[in-house]
Amino acid sequence: MTTRQPPTTTTLWRPTGPEELALVAASGWRAWPPRLPEQPIFYPVLNEDYAIRIARDWNVPAAGAGYVTRFEVDTEFLKRYPVQQAGGRTILELWVPAEELTEFNRHIVGGVQVVHEFR
Repeated sequence: MTTRQPPTTTTLWRPTGPEELALVAASGWRAWPPRLPEQPIFYPVLNEDYAIRIARDWNVPAAGAGYVTRFEVDTEFLKRYPVQQAGGRTILELWVPAEELTEFNRHIVGGVQVVHEFR
């Protein structure tokens, strides 16, 4: 008898504001909401420091609060999204097309956790 191994996962981070976070909470902390028409991609980031900078320096002034979330995604699934360098060498993101977000959400292992809050 073969036992199925759980998927190997990759930790991703997502800086977010209060409105998006409320939608994640409404999903039971299991999924990211559909993108708005002006948001063609969903971009989780590959390191906590970069996520903190966005949440603190962009989300707080724009929305009054910023949050950093952490979640795990099946590593094999993530191979379809090449790492994008969006600035310096540690400014790394994955660009998930909006139309693929539902499938992306199905590959989240566990839930989305808030790990930092800024006001």
